[in-house]
Amino acid sequence: MAGRLDWFLKEAWAMLPVLTVSFAIDTLALLVSPLSPYTKYTGMVNGATPYNYPIPVGDDGNIPDIPSHPQDPQGPSLQ
Repeated sequence: MAGRLDWFLKEAWAMLPVLTVSFAIDTLALLVSPLSPYTKYTGMVNGATPYNYPIPVGDDGNIPDIPSHPQDPQGPSLQ
């Protein structure tokens, strides 16, 4: 098995060195990327990010108990 792989790599390098290097880099990237610390942090961020976000409700005049802006006074005054 090792002899066949050695023969294949020698032939590929002799005929198409650019493609051989390209496939070697792609294979290395696929094998090493799960070992990267960025993979851990990407998983942590994806786990903490919610799938749905609250949508602010606009006041169209039909909802009197919801202010049109978050800083608008609502309820009884404290004065």
